[in-house]
Amino acid sequence: MTTHTPSARPASQEGALAAAQAALGAEHAAVYGYGVAGARIGESRRADAREAYDAHRARRDALGRTVRDMGGTPEASAAAYALPFPVPDEAAAVRLAAELEDRVAGVYGDLVRASEGSLRREAAAALREAAVRAVRWRGGSVAFPGLAERRAEAGPSESASSTADAL
Repeated sequence: MTTHTPSARPASQEGALAAAQAALGAEHAAVYGYGVAGARIGESRRADAREAYDAHRARRDALGRTVRDMGGTPEASAAAYALPFPVPDEAAAVRLAAELEDRVAGVYGDLVRASEGSLRREAAAALREAAVRAVRWRGGSVAFPGLAERRAEAGPSESASSTADAL
């Protein structure tokens, strides 16, 4: 017979909490990345960058509350994140923005798989929003946004779940 202490969480909740923490980390990284991209983005795309930056800040704040509600301690943002490539100009800033959205979508895909109910619905909405922003930045779409398997076909990159360590 298994006994549970009041602080113990079921394995499914532990998985959802870990996925929520990973999404929080990805949102921290996206906010940082948009700070970098925003410094190089042209005037014609500045409003798009600001809108995305604000959206990621709002999602980050909501995820912090979600993690607390699930009994966890939200992980803090790192002081800086490694960029996947140099961002010397507007073209690179646009590529970075698309990459940020792809990586965020991947982490939200993990959260969709690990959660249920309202958290799953919120994660699916966040995945959809990131996929739409990626299309706008890239000018084209991928067949299955948010799937790590699809990202692997596109070229070598880290797992979507490890985006909290590097952009």
